[in-house]
Amino acid sequence: MGVTGIGGFFFRAKDPEGMRAWYVEHLGVGSAAYGVWETQAGPSVFAPFAADTDYFAADRQWMLNLRVNNLDDLCAALRAAGIAVATNPEWDMPGVGRFARIHDPEGNPVELWQPDQPA
Repeated sequence: MGVTGIGGFFFRAKDPEGMRAWYVEHLGVGSAAYGVWETQAGPSVFAPFAADTDYFAADRQWMLNLRVNNLDDLCAALRAAGIAVATNPEWDMPGVGRFARIHDPEGNPVELWQPDQPA
């Protein structure tokens, strides 16, 4: 197939400029110029869930998952910025990685994933 990766993630926002700035400031996602950012190569997951899943809030149609390289440091920085961070040891999966969850200013769920390093 000709698909080589995800080329973008587009969503509606009540305050697009504010959302762009929040993602740049707190997660380093996107940029001031059209939201473009260079990503590192690595695994991505594309997984539709059942309509009645409880993996994320029932009133949301999507959850953004971002791959990170130091979950503990990022969570500490987010908490220092006043952003609520949820962790749960039951979410972590040996061989897959560790997870944390936050919400952006409009309540959209964002999962942070630190993949396990190959042994």
